Amino acid sequence: MHTPPAWRDSSGAEARRAWVHEALRRIEADFQRSSDTHLIPLPLPGFPGVALYLKDESSHPTGSLKHRLARSLFLHALVNGWLHERSTVVEASSGSTAISEAYFARLLGVPFVAVMPRSTSPQKIAAIEFHGGRCHLVDDPTTLYSESQRLAQELGGHYMDQFTLAERATDWRGNNNIAESIYLQMRLEPHPVPAWIVASAGTGGTLATIGRYVRYCRHPTRVCGVDAEQSVFYDHYLSGDPSLTLPLGSRIEGIGRPRVEASFVPGVLDAMVKVPDRWSLAAMHALTLRLGRRVGGSTGTNLIAALACAEVMARRGEPGSIVTLICDDGERYRQSYYDEPWLQAQGLGCAAECQAVQALMQARRWPEALRANWRLAGALA
Repeated sequence: MHTPPAWRDSSGAEARRAWVHEALRRIEADFQRSSDTHLIPLPLPGFPGVALYLKDESSHPTGSLKHRLARSLFLHALVNGWLHERSTVVEASSGSTAISEAYFARLLGVPFVAVMPRSTSPQKIAAIEFHGGRCHLVDDPTTLYSESQRLAQELGGHYMDQFTLAERATDWRGNNNIAESIYLQMRLEPHPVPAWIVASAGTGGTLATIGRYVRYCRHPTRVCGVDAEQSVFYDHYLSGDPSLTLPLGSRIEGIGRPRVEASFVPGVLDAMVKVPDRWSLAAMHALTLRLGRRVGGSTGTNLIAALACAEVMARRGEPGSIVTLICDDGERYRQSYYDEPWLQAQGLGCAAECQAVQALMQARRWPEALRANWRLAGALA
């Protein structure tokens, strides 16, 4: 016998409403207990007049940019009537979103299952389990979506579907989204309105929020999207073809997708950069040396694109500021990106490239090997 959706069943309606109200209260109370993430200046001696800032999203309670997304997704699901107290939340994730969603699921007292590639770092799996979540690992990353839908149906739960809903679950007009936070924190800096904001694409939701907010507020800021090597977002930006696919997933965890996701909105971008994975990891290591603490691979991807924006400004003699993101904490990658034997086994050894990125930041010496292998589009081409 078919069971109707909970919202169609009038019996127990008041109890369901009370549970949703309490769930919303818990999420908002958690938000009130949290402070904003830091904005860290990073000197670039090789680019005088250009000020680079890193929005440190690793300082969220769950250690990554995805904490914002998970909060928005849970609020979106609650107010739409998709979650109830007997729901099992299921998500397709490469790790960071799942950690954050496991945190919010535990906050509400509902089970959580993360469907992830088997290659996900052991530290991320441990973090999900620490927050009470369960990991369902798959060998083929392209099956994450269908397996998540299957599990949600089997468990009578809710598939959160970050890759479809990320761009619409966040209020891009304000309400403490990441873009509003950047502008508030920049207001006393020498160049308070950034010339560029740079972010990489996982779902594409962060870029959509930033790009929409910039246009809504009529700022002159340009928005640069960044893509990983094994991903279709950059080519979709060029071609507009939504059917693009790849047979394999990204090696830079948290960004890059083998298909065009609904939350990626290329129309909000002024430029895109596609960064070779070796150079993403080289920049990650170079930035770790500059900051004195580890950052993740996607932060290195962001840094390379931010330096591309800085180069355009330097050529034009245009002083100003650039803001990009520290997406997550590098401790999650101790057994991969920060393990030299692992890097060598993957063909991603990058010691020489790391030195080249340091020289680039210090003296604006551009590595020819990087210029020969990256791809630039839009206002950077």
